[in-house]
Amino acid sequence: MGCQLGVSQTMKKKIYYLSTCSTCARIMEALEINERNGFELQDIRSRKITPEQLDEMHDLAGSHVSLFSKRSLKYKELGLKNKILTEADYREFILQYDTFLKRPVVIIGDQIFIGSQKKTIEALKAALES
Repeated sequence: MGCQLGVSQTMKKKIYYLSTCSTCARIMEALEINERNGFELQDIRSRKITPEQLDEMHDLAGSHVSLFSKRSLKYKELGLKNKILTEADYREFILQYDTFLKRPVVIIGDQIFIGSQKKTIEALKAALES
């Protein structure tokens, strides 16, 4: 007779965040997102996002623009608000500058939660509790 693992122990749980981001830290602490709870943590400043990881996020999110932060100082600095960007452009900017990834990005199984908006965090909390 084999031992059965619960869904939460077998499904992928990962967070992409910046260790220097106080909002990420606050969310991670409040929702107990840590390695003890089965999460893989990736500080995107010390361990860059790979094209494959970004492709996985894109597949779950449906677009690169939904992963892209227009609040980044780089967005203004590079004059991007005056340019028409394609999905490929968003992808390249996220891979080139970690600051363009809307943070945090949490993946639980086949669900993705992007950014720190209240409704996103509430949905994430509900997913963690189920």
